[in-house]
Amino acid sequence: MPGLHAYLILAALVFAIGLFGVLTRRNAIGILLGIELMLNAVNINLVAFARFNADLVGLVFTLFTISITVTEVGVGLAIIIAIFRARKTIEADHLNLLRG
Repeated sequence: MPGLHAYLILAALVFAIGLFGVLTRRNAIGILLGIELMLNAVNINLVAFARFNADLVGLVFTLFTISITVTEVGVGLAIIIAIFRARKTIEADHLNLLRG
């Protein structure tokens, strides 16, 4: 059975991949997926610490994080669809709708 370090390394890799996706993607959906990967890395850490400390608080926080993630995806996709309908693009560089 893998130890705590294996889970922490896995979470760090998933977080790094998500951060790379957020920083390098120009597509709004790609940025949203990168954010999801980073939140899943947090979930891996919470579950690993809950498992190795025999504490249910980490699992409760994980369920809370998953519910926030689902809400964030729904709102994010709705915003992206609204922007696509108005601008006909979802490239982040072309989205200057809120700039003054």
